[in-house]
Amino acid sequence: MEVVYFIIGGNLGNVLDTFRKVKIELEHKIGQISGESNLYRTESWGDDQQPDYFNQVLYISSNLTAVDVLNYCLDIEVLHGRVRNLENQWAPRTIDIDILYYGNEIINTAQLTLPHPRLHQRNFVLVPLNEIAPELIHPIFQKSNAQLLVECVDQLEANEI
Repeated sequence: MEVVYFIIGGNLGNVLDTFRKVKIELEHKIGQISGESNLYRTESWGDDQQPDYFNQVLYISSNLTAVDVLNYCLDIEVLHGRVRNLENQWAPRTIDIDILYYGNEIINTAQLTLPHPRLHQRNFVLVPLNEIAPELIHPIFQKSNAQLLVECVDQLEANEI
């Protein structure tokens, strides 16, 4: 069994209701949610001409493989209205589910890169992640999430709501 850390985010529609439904689906498909951060609101990263994002970090212990977890996340996104914009990776969305960590695994394939390759660059990830797992060590950088947050140069604030 592996502990899987996720960040869920969205900025279209009734995001908080979508989060509630997505968490039910995650528990049904992947495993029981063992912990979750508070909710945070952040300006849109990469495109400030769209609504602010809501984000939350959670973790689940799961018997699934990392690829199976990814596939379920993609299915859940589609179920809740996610449409991928291949021309604009910063496009608004109803839901985004990113795997941050899958245990201590380091995975680098065309399909999946873990730990998430940009988690150390974004306050909207690191602030809620530090709320629930400050001492968790990033297996590539060999630094805790708390250290990564201190070193992060992202200027966007993640504000607890």
